[in-house]
Amino acid sequence: MISVINSDTLSDLSAAAKTSPRLRKNQNFHASNESACHRLLNALEPGTYVQPHRHLDAEKDETMIALSGRFGVLIFDEAGEITEQAVLAADGNLGINIPAGTFHSMVALESGSVFFESKAGPYVPLGDSEKASWAPAEGEPGCEAYLAKMVAYFNIA
Repeated sequence: MISVINSDTLSDLSAAAKTSPRLRKNQNFHASNESACHRLLNALEPGTYVQPHRHLDAEKDETMIALSGRFGVLIFDEAGEITEQAVLAADGNLGINIPAGTFHSMVALESGSVFFESKAGPYVPLGDSEKASWAPAEGEPGCEAYLAKMVAYFNIA
């Protein structure tokens, strides 16, 4: 069966993200976590925290294309210093490709933000060496402050 992606798809996914405890929701197009190629829509709402991380598997480059809203993407060095940043939006920088091994995170800069993501499968949970030791893990004390620091790079109050 085909899957048509339209404004209703994005609105429905954004509505689900708004009611999710993590303020995000994805819609997978790949058949399973074991699929060789993962393709999905990912909706993020302001206030969601994505711990900076990297994918060490050489085949795990990530490509993201903004479909609605605005996102801030941050690239970090090994010590946690921000080395690059980009704003993704459907009416500006549309997307980004993040090479495997690169520490990164993203923040939703406005409500209703949805991007298309593609990366190699299968799904493997992040290992300790892939999670940024210099940033709090999701749910740990300090997440809100760290998120505020990341958002501040984009001059958003």
